[in-house]
Amino acid sequence: MERKVFSHYTWALVSFVQYEEMSSLKIKEMELGPIATNAFLLWRDGMTQAVLVDAPPNCAQEVNNALAKENLTLSEIWLTHGHWDHMAGADELNKEGIRIIGHIDDQIMFEQPSIMANFAIPGINMDPIEVTHWVKEGEVLDFFGSPVEVRHCPGHCPGNIAFWFKDDSCCFVGDVIFRESVGRYDLPGGDFEKLEVSIQEKIYSLPPETKLLVGHGPPTTVSHEMQSNPFVRPKSL
Repeated sequence: MERKVFSHYTWALVSFVQYEEMSSLKIKEMELGPIATNAFLLWRDGMTQAVLVDAPPNCAQEVNNALAKENLTLSEIWLTHGHWDHMAGADELNKEGIRIIGHIDDQIMFEQPSIMANFAIPGINMDPIEVTHWVKEGEVLDFFGSPVEVRHCPGHCPGNIAFWFKDDSCCFVGDVIFRESVGRYDLPGGDFEKLEVSIQEKIYSLPPETKLLVGHGPPTTVSHEMQSNPFVRPKSL
């Protein structure tokens, strides 16, 4: 059976910005870059620092404007994976003291991004990104006093990771899954069988009410995808 997968490699000429609140977790969602990649600026009430999840190309102005508006400084950049549309803007934002997080299975894309030239938009900045902390499956990050679990979800690419905010019932998943679709697996390092296992074991195992904030397109929930995603079904069904 032919699988039609959400293709996010299309042009987007405008940026879309949306505010959300989840308990005391503040989220500013920004749809940025030439193929409409979602980036998320995260902070907590009363805090002066923020974390950015993913850094699309040429995102610096939008991110810096958001930081200034909220009187925040950027302390960390968490990259869900090494594809150019999720990390190429990190170099512009990288200042002394900013920690950049990624998974070592995507190390070659972070450090030698020119290898992605055959599937990147021409003219995109492809400078190497220096990841300062390589995370592992099950590692717990500290988000201003609350735990965030790292879930390694290969299949779209070797090093895709998800960041699960258990206390806030949300998870930032990169390109492993989209609303009623899944990430591409036809790019170098992609593998549908691994993607399927990642979704079944790392995404569908989250509490059903967990909100999934995805790399492209609108958010969804674990329960909705378990019921409606046509590409990956839960193991028990």
